[in-house]
Amino acid sequence: MARTTLKQVRGLMSRNEWLITGGSVVLSIATGLLTAIHANAVLTFVVSGVALALLAALVGIGTEQMGSRLGPGATGVLQSSLGNLPELFVGYFALRNGLITVIQAALVGSILGNSLLVLGLAFFVGGLRHGTQRFASEVPRMIATLTLLSVAALALPTLVFFLHTPAAGHEDAFSIGCAVILLIVYIASIPVSLQGGPTTIPEETEEPMRQWPIWLALVILLMAGVGAAFVSDWFVAALTPAIGILHISQTFTGLVVVALAGNAVEHAVGIQLAAKNKADYAISVILNSSLQVALGLIPVLVLLSFFVGGTHLTLVLPPLLVVALGLTALLSTVITYDGESTWLEGVTLIGLYAIIAVSFWWG
Repeated sequence: MARTTLKQVRGLMSRNEWLITGGSVVLSIATGLLTAIHANAVLTFVVSGVALALLAALVGIGTEQMGSRLGPGATGVLQSSLGNLPELFVGYFALRNGLITVIQAALVGSILGNSLLVLGLAFFVGGLRHGTQRFASEVPRMIATLTLLSVAALALPTLVFFLHTPAAGHEDAFSIGCAVILLIVYIASIPVSLQGGPTTIPEETEEPMRQWPIWLALVILLMAGVGAAFVSDWFVAALTPAIGILHISQTFTGLVVVALAGNAVEHAVGIQLAAKNKADYAISVILNSSLQVALGLIPVLVLLSFFVGGTHLTLVLPPLLVVALGLTALLSTVITYDGESTWLEGVTLIGLYAIIAVSFWWG
């Protein structure tokens, strides 16, 4: 009976899905063993980071399978709600350990990584292979509008604090207010997504998706969620000693290493779609990832911080992070607004990401 069930499951999952599932299980177990025997912190950090990336991909596959029965709008809502589960767990355990600098940098780094590095690589690869690529500009325009709102919500508490306005000294309350407003905007966007509006991920794919039975999708999601919780704890535990061994700053670690670790596989998918000349789908996947962090993950972690640990996560950021966010929103909006992309525009986006990353190398 067990053999029959295993054969049935094998027939339901593609080779890539098996590889991601098997890799996430193996590396999650390896991370647990490395943590238990107090292995080298850098090795544990690297293995747990790769495990997190695979678990994030597994969560994405599971939510896509669940949403496939309800249409592209519901898929987008599920991905927005569950897609950042590993990052949420990392943020939770980092809050418990008081790593506010790392969390702030990682959240901003997730937006920068998607809107600059990954989008730039997609434009670069797609442009080299297919020349100028064209896409419907309605989606990036809507996402850019919502992202600019999120940038404002992150910038204003910082300005209030550093400019010593009458609201200075009330950063906690102001941050909570901004977080609640962002969540309200996110909730307001759900009906638009369900109706197939501009924030909906397109239905187009390279090949028809092999549909799983509902029980398999639920089991995979549950397994990925539990695995992400454990691996995130081990990842954060190895973070501080690994930073000390490698002699890199907490800000750079959060901005680049932690931010990219949670979405590495998803980043690769966006670039592959651009390489296959699926520009609309690639841009929607990439920019929606930034929007999910800005409208969903950041406000949730801000509110959560007032119930977890002793240090509150406010939206008062280092000024350079706010400037980096503003430049990112400005450049990505300008480049995507006309509905066309070239490889040189991709190089421009990558260049800005590299400059920002280097500026935080020393802290």
